[in-house]
Amino acid sequence: MTTPTLLLLNRLREQLASPFPDAPGTYCLSAQETISSPASLLNWLDAQILYPKFYWQHRADEIEAAVCGQIRSFYDADAVHDFLAHHTQIDTRVWGINAFDEVVIDQRPRTGFFFLPRFEIIRQGDLITMTCHLASEHSLRADARDATALLVRLARTEPLPALNTAITEIRHEPDYPQWRKMIEEALVAITARAFDKVVLARRTALTLTKPLSPAAFLATSRKVNHNCYHFMLMFAPHAAFLGSTPERLYRRDGLNLATEALAGTVANAEDDAQAERLADWLIADEKNQRENYLVVEDICQRLSDVAADLHIGAAHVLRLRKVQHLRRNINAHLFRANDAQCLQRLQPTAAVAGLPRAAARRFIAEHEPFTRGWYAGSAGYCAREEAEFAVTLRSALVEENNVFLYAGGGIVAGSEAESEWREIETKAAGLRCLLDDSNERSSARIDSEPLLQSSDSIFKK
Repeated sequence: MTTPTLLLLNRLREQLASPFPDAPGTYCLSAQETISSPASLLNWLDAQILYPKFYWQHRADEIEAAVCGQIRSFYDADAVHDFLAHHTQIDTRVWGINAFDEVVIDQRPRTGFFFLPRFEIIRQGDLITMTCHLASEHSLRADARDATALLVRLARTEPLPALNTAITEIRHEPDYPQWRKMIEEALVAITARAFDKVVLARRTALTLTKPLSPAAFLATSRKVNHNCYHFMLMFAPHAAFLGSTPERLYRRDGLNLATEALAGTVANAEDDAQAERLADWLIADEKNQRENYLVVEDICQRLSDVAADLHIGAAHVLRLRKVQHLRRNINAHLFRANDAQCLQRLQPTAAVAGLPRAAARRFIAEHEPFTRGWYAGSAGYCAREEAEFAVTLRSALVEENNVFLYAGGGIVAGSEAESEWREIETKAAGLRCLLDDSNERSSARIDSEPLLQSSDSIFKK
């Protein structure tokens, strides 16, 4: 029996066979189908040979997307905004990641990477939408032929490999003595009123026995790290930046903006009663409340001249697998829809950089022994009518058999190096424990319902 997605592939192929003008332009083809069983978009994406690849899943599972191939690329949000503003004839999303620091792409420093994909599959509830984008400066007809040739090469879904690897070496940057010295210097700067808060991070370099499958790593994380956005950007088979983050940077629906202050942390516990006691302590703790409200004040100040009707929700505790966080929701009405402006105002938040932002960033650049790159940036999508970005926390950079894990903590007056070290250990454990335990699952495979059979075999019938 033909699966719904195979029907979508056939419909797209029929649309691509339509006559297109032998002229420049941009075009969008799409088809929809209702599914009766869960789709495996991550498995499907892993099987494809088109790069770059991007995967994104909403923390409430409202939307899941798998995109691959690029027909337009952009290196900052302003370029994305300009593209969408000048291509009103197509309704599409542009996907990608903003960096905290500059990253080198194509031998040049960049502030981000976004792309309009050749192929996009989106699941919203039980509805699957598959889209093919065309774009050419010369001939849409020729680009339609190119897209058809790629469409028939889309691979069937395969089970993801097991995480049958082991950690052979662990190196922290900074190590604990360096961390303690960095905290001491931060507290001196806070006392001298150089800034009120700085968020300091640690990178943990893991060497593995064999190259790691990024998709399998993310799939394993997705199974256990609930209430999180899951994201992955891949440029090559064993090179990816990925993560499972609880924090929304912002969501825009038209002119309505939703953001949040996620700052203040305590450990979680498997026992519900113990977890509740820890949550009660977090709500009552002055240091964590102060850290959270500094973020709230910063967000409100940054939005004050671009939005109105700001509403701050009451503080509540978000319980995750390893940690619990203080969170306050913030809603506002924008004067105009401009995601480049929203990103510039909100990223990086005080929850990942500090306050004042410029002074905190200078301290980070001068003291952290590594560049953050994609870590503490944001991942998501822009469209004309909506956008959503998640803060790229609880993240990892995968390069063959090397994995770099990132975690940070907010330093304010009264912070202690030892307790902050324990906090980032707990945060990093959300991903690291997946590799620590991988040998126990060496015979397991991450299987799911097939999403696609070979489109090539079907189109040849």
